[in-house]
Amino acid sequence: MTVTADPVTHIVEDAPDPIDQLSALEEAYGEPVRAQYVERGAFLPPQPDDQHMDAAAEFYFQLRTAGFPLAGMGIGLRRGIKYERTQALLLPDFYVKHRRPTDLDEAYRRTHKGWYSIDLLALVGEVTSTNHETDTGPKYRTYAAAGVPVYVLLHRREGKAYAYSDPVSAPERGDPHYATKSEVEIGRPLPLPEPYPALETEFLLER
Repeated sequence: MTVTADPVTHIVEDAPDPIDQLSALEEAYGEPVRAQYVERGAFLPPQPDDQHMDAAAEFYFQLRTAGFPLAGMGIGLRRGIKYERTQALLLPDFYVKHRRPTDLDEAYRRTHKGWYSIDLLALVGEVTSTNHETDTGPKYRTYAAAGVPVYVLLHRREGKAYAYSDPVSAPERGDPHYATKSEVEIGRPLPLPEPYPALETEFLLER
């Protein structure tokens, strides 16, 4: 299987589960790689630059200091329906969990080779790199389809920050999407739905 940074590389339907395919990638590379899987395709995001990492860490820090101790970075998340084939494997830039993982969550992680269930997420955030379309398209639809309540997106190319909420995943209502959107220019506070604080983005103007 060939995987490129952008666009998404599609995987043959009768191939092994995507978890096994990404594991095979790591073996081929001889070291861990940040490959992800979304909308029937694997992709390898480009290495993030300093501003990307700084923005993700700043938002994580803001959420933590605002009283959300379950805010974090660096978690692998799987979307699947019961025991069906894996539908998505994602590594968001930052997030807030609903709860600390239980013994059942840890058993799920072991079963799925290091990937927690996406059901743990209360809020998820992405900072665009050069693959802007992945965060605004496939990842947006995947988070909405999974019912993640809030999706925060810092779109560096547009110079804007977005907060999406109220996910709609019913097939009869079109593609998965978020019914509510807040949008600000970078430099202004981004309002989030309760109980979250507005996220300050002014620090990005100083970079």
